[in-house]
Amino acid sequence: MEHFDAFKRVNPNKGDLLISEPYLSDPNFERSVILLCEHDVNGSIGFVLNRLSELSLAEVIEDAPDDEIPLFIGGPVQQDTLHFVHCSPHLMEEGREIAKGIYWGGDFEKLMELMSAGLVTADEVRFFIGYSGWGAGQLSEELDANSWIVNKRTALQYIFRYSHEELWRQVLKDMGGKFRAFSNFPADPRLN
Repeated sequence: MEHFDAFKRVNPNKGDLLISEPYLSDPNFERSVILLCEHDVNGSIGFVLNRLSELSLAEVIEDAPDDEIPLFIGGPVQQDTLHFVHCSPHLMEEGREIAKGIYWGGDFEKLMELMSAGLVTADEVRFFIGYSGWGAGQLSEELDANSWIVNKRTALQYIFRYSHEELWRQVLKDMGGKFRAFSNFPADPRLN
């Protein structure tokens, strides 16, 4: 990955987006955009925003308010757990703010009630099975290996606005310059 060596490393914080470099070979993170929800000396936790699962929320939760609510694969860790991020703190307490206007978790039963009543829409919340996790120092090592690009722009402008198919490319385009060029790299370099 020598094409990234000249880039200045940007250290991430919670609320930042991690964008996988164009040819990251790990199938769990290929062309992924991750919302970083925790990042400190003990490790990091985030959710892949653009990896749609084959299941809907209704297929894993008995009382889901709608059969069509998508469920995303947050990462390869503990895929038997359910998580959510949202932008409706005024209606739901207990969520942790991870970036301006973006909250992680809260009272799940209340969320289901609010969604059933139409007070929170599927456009304001994203559900994940599993998460992405890094132990102490692991993400720093991956950043040193140029596996990730850190985007410090307001994550809220991306999470609920773009489809999972276009998110990776759109974030890179918006970063401009060399990153805009990365957005046009083919998924398979042999197709160049």
